[in-house]
Amino acid sequence: MSNPVVNLAELDTFPNDPPLDKFGSAMGLVGKAVGARELGAMYMQVAPGKRAFPYHNHHGNEEMFVILEGDGTYRYNNENHAISAGSVCSAIRGGPETAHQIINTGDKPLKYLSISTMNDPDVCEYPDSGKFAAIAVGAGNDFQTANVKSIHRTTDGLGYFDGEDD
Repeated sequence: MSNPVVNLAELDTFPNDPPLDKFGSAMGLVGKAVGARELGAMYMQVAPGKRAFPYHNHHGNEEMFVILEGDGTYRYNNENHAISAGSVCSAIRGGPETAHQIINTGDKPLKYLSISTMNDPDVCEYPDSGKFAAIAVGAGNDFQTANVKSIHRTTDGLGYFDGEDD
């Protein structure tokens, strides 16, 4: 088993690839480091003016964000909320009305904990880009190493019986 205690300052972090104009962050897998089994937790550091992830919602998982340092905006259901150290943000599972995104609007790194249930598989929607992702992480993996990760535009769908004829 992993050590049940980790200091965030000593946690290994890695960039959220690929770096893009609007996105720029580093993350550390806190839950994995402490051996959590049913709760996921990531330590996020988001560069000024950047976001860690696209605006999205989860059909299978609930998230909570605890802001540790910096200033930003929490976009939830197309409303913007100012956030800073001490803010706690909720993202319940559901449709596009629960879509969320954290944006660093400050001049120094925005640091926060992202805590979530670990229901697997999950389906995410990305309202800004019209995409969805079906993700089956599997034991011991994370989003980057998921057993199944399929991302498509919602307009690319097939009919239920497509390809089922004799």
